[in-house]
Amino acid sequence: MYAVIKSGGKQHRVEPGEVLRLEKVQAEPGTLIDFDNVMMVGEGADVKIGAPFVDGSKVSAEVVAHGRHDKVTIIKMKRRKHYRRQAGHRQWYTEVKIKEIVGG
Repeated sequence: MYAVIKSGGKQHRVEPGEVLRLEKVQAEPGTLIDFDNVMMVGEGADVKIGAPFVDGSKVSAEVVAHGRHDKVTIIKMKRRKHYRRQAGHRQWYTEVKIKEIVGG
């Protein structure tokens, strides 16, 4: 069984046992969280698509850890104008393990 959930403004296709990185969620490692914004639930040829969400469905996940992605470097430069700007950014993430999918 798989599902498509919405978290942090993005959509993720998840299956039980999968570990994925989401935008930072305020939860301690080891706690269970539920995602109610399930956009699609499917198993084989049986697929339920929500408008926009599937009623009565949820995805349970366990928070594994928090961390930061690799640094992304941004450089702006205009030639011959003595202009150069450089900046870096590291985005926070929450690593979760999908426990179960309850279809509606």
